[in-house]
Amino acid sequence: MMGRGTRLCPDLFGPGLHKEHFLIFDFCQNFEFFNQNPNLTDAAPGESLSARLFKTRLDVFGEIEDADRPSGTETGELMQLRASLAARLFDEVAGMTLDNFIVRPKRRYVEKYQDKTAWDRLPSAERTELAEHLAGLPSALVDDDLAAKQFDLLVLMTQLAVLRADLAFAGLQARIRGIAAQLEELGNVPMVKAQLSFIAQVQSDEYWQDLTAGMLEHLRRRLRDLVKLIEPRARKIVYTDFADEIGEALAIANPHAGYGTDKSRFLMKVRQFLSRHQDHITIRKLRRNEQLTPLDLTELERIFVAEGIAVDEDLDRIRGEGGIGLFIRSLVGLERDAAKEALAGFMTGRTLTANQIEFINLVLDHLTERGAMDPRRLYESPFTDFDDQGVAGVFSLEDARVLVQVLRDVGGRAAA
Repeated sequence: MMGRGTRLCPDLFGPGLHKEHFLIFDFCQNFEFFNQNPNLTDAAPGESLSARLFKTRLDVFGEIEDADRPSGTETGELMQLRASLAARLFDEVAGMTLDNFIVRPKRRYVEKYQDKTAWDRLPSAERTELAEHLAGLPSALVDDDLAAKQFDLLVLMTQLAVLRADLAFAGLQARIRGIAAQLEELGNVPMVKAQLSFIAQVQSDEYWQDLTAGMLEHLRRRLRDLVKLIEPRARKIVYTDFADEIGEALAIANPHAGYGTDKSRFLMKVRQFLSRHQDHITIRKLRRNEQLTPLDLTELERIFVAEGIAVDEDLDRIRGEGGIGLFIRSLVGLERDAAKEALAGFMTGRTLTANQIEFINLVLDHLTERGAMDPRRLYESPFTDFDDQGVAGVFSLEDARVLVQVLRDVGGRAAA
């Protein structure tokens, strides 16, 4: 139900500043279920905390790397901070394994920066390369302390503000002092009690005079493991008392809803059926990429209805989406050997580059997991990570056509 948020409100933002639009976040796909077609926009995906930490560490590193500094105590602190940041970033990249399909497309960058000598000097172009291609990739270096990571980011942003003489420093300083005040309230906790004198010092004005990035690093190390002890403060509950005006109820027929919100339950029943009948000859043929016959498909549909897995409306929908063969193949995937055999003809007689081999391995992974592949996927991520043109940029035009035909043949064998 779309309720009060859709109402008009004159002068909401001031005299003459009326409410002119509203946003609907359709997390449960209600528009799709009820066949509505409003103007939709996809929200931009938020950047992960790990990626933000990686990039902010690079920014601090870059400020130190590019700065003209006279010799002295502060310079020594900055060099220690630079070395610490480089070691932390290197450890994160060193923990990225090429066995991970998310990491594999970035192989050239991972291998380049897993060489420790690459970190001796990082000019701006290489820092940009690291931020663009490696920030946020899965790594064996894992830190599960969310509160500590959020505190790390806060201190890193404060270090940046100090190094850049940024006006944002005042607000960041206030946030750190607020955290210190909350920690002081936990003085009875032994871990906090051991740091009480330092926590009191952080709240003083004297501490923040002539503050350096090195001092902030010292603060981060001493307090990061304590931040998780702070209990979230409950927000004040706001109660409203409005009377809704509801019009006359109308019954609306929606014959095209299909299995709608029961789709997850439907898929669960199908997967249970497949786990019990994985040796069924038709399912084995699907996994082995063998050609199905019309009789195979008819028998599968008959079993689905006989065992109460699907009704006629479900089968109609499945037929409209490519047929029951492709539907089941998408759930059981292809055997790895069958996927390799399907691509063997394409690879025979061709001398492939390292990028082309990686590209084919991604196709193999996709076929093994999902059983078939729409050739249009070859022009989308992760295949565009190799080249902006996807398959057309990695292979010649003729080879790209052959590979597209191979994928169409693989899908065709799941349909009679």
